[in-house]
Amino acid sequence: MARKLKKTQPPEAPVALEPSQPLSRCGTVSIVGRPNVGKSTLLNHVVGEKVSIVSQVPQTTRNQIRGIYTEERGQIVFIDTPGIHKNKDKLDQFMNKAATIETDCVIHLVDCGDPVGPEEETVVRKLASLTVPVVLGLNKVDITDKFIPEYISLWEKVTEKPVTQLERFVILPLSGKTGMNTEKLLDALFELLPPGPALYPADVVCDIPQRMAVADIIREKFFQIMRQEVPHALAVLIEDMQPKRNKVVHIRALVLVERESQKNIVIGKNGNILKEVGTLARQELEDLMDGKVFLELFVKSKRNWRQDYSLLVEMGYYENF
Repeated sequence: MARKLKKTQPPEAPVALEPSQPLSRCGTVSIVGRPNVGKSTLLNHVVGEKVSIVSQVPQTTRNQIRGIYTEERGQIVFIDTPGIHKNKDKLDQFMNKAATIETDCVIHLVDCGDPVGPEEETVVRKLASLTVPVVLGLNKVDITDKFIPEYISLWEKVTEKPVTQLERFVILPLSGKTGMNTEKLLDALFELLPPGPALYPADVVCDIPQRMAVADIIREKFFQIMRQEVPHALAVLIEDMQPKRNKVVHIRALVLVERESQKNIVIGKNGNILKEVGTLARQELEDLMDGKVFLELFVKSKRNWRQDYSLLVEMGYYENF
């Protein structure tokens, strides 16, 4: 199902629904965990539309992506956070800060096929110090449940209590890919969230700023096409996006890498990769904007762009921090 452009535009201020559409519960839910545990896949499945990049390459999510789920019981504002990992530069610092912002409830998502590691213990210690409810989401159980006992033992080690004695703590096997137990997840969340009015109109499913949504779509195509070859030091900056002229939206996007040698990788032989990215991105952008799109892509190397605070602000990474 294609998203319409209005769904990527946040309201100027939180908007409650009309009295004829009362909502009993509303709150924010952060999905946190190590890179590539399936946070974006779970969010997209629950919301029912594509609101976050999904890739087999770790650390593809760089922003807080808010997916909004509304029904008669209330409204849940999901935040798909970047994977928690070791700080290396200003971009990594932003990602970790975004991944640990305060919310009304937290889903600690783990990959049941991966053993517990030092990063996981760091996550659990931080979550255990919070006062909000936690759902331990045992993801990818459709593939394997091998390490479920390890994750439960980790929580018991950190909290020094059996998980059965933890307050407002739920353990739930999940599969973001197949949708297994996502209904049970929603049931649990509505039980844990506080009463309150909706923050967004019922037809809004995502509040990503328009330019950021466009940049994420373009960046996703590089990950899809290049997979492991794509440089992690790749970013997309929307330099210009003109309103419709003759029913066509003109978009100029700058693709940033850190080294000159990476430019050739991203462009491809005879420009084949850049052309393919442009074609795939334009198709999705036309669905998003419900109209024709003229997309221009340019590649530029800029050393240490991930340390450039002003550039990160321009990309929207620090907008809310």
